[in-house]
Amino acid sequence: MSEQPLVGVVLAHEAIANAFVAAVNAITGEAEGLLPVSNAGCDRAAIEDRLARAVAGRPAVIFTDLPGGSCAFGAAAYARSHPEVAVVTGVNLAMLLDFAFHRTGTPAEARERALATGRGAIAAPGAPGRAAG
Repeated sequence: MSEQPLVGVVLAHEAIANAFVAAVNAITGEAEGLLPVSNAGCDRAAIEDRLARAVAGRPAVIFTDLPGGSCAFGAAAYARSHPEVAVVTGVNLAMLLDFAFHRTGTPAEARERALATGRGAIAAPGAPGRAAG
């Protein structure tokens, strides 16, 4: 188990990262633990450099917006050479809110928790065959 709290890096296209982090901060009042990183104007090397500065050698989870986009590819490339970093693609607000309150454990444990929380938050209230909730 990691002794220091995990850092979360939201890596996304343009201003999406800032919007996610601002929403989490507005809802939780928590300003620490999540950092926005944009891919604006970046190639893969620049994305990896921005990630290195954000992660700063700490155990981390990188949340990206799209599973097949430049952010996900850059995050995966960075994580391959940094074993204390895990990557989650397809970020949603529910997983970031959960992460804000559960920043302990290993990056791999946090990744699995984020995946479960994010999937659980996807629903179609009122859709045929589903109970509204």
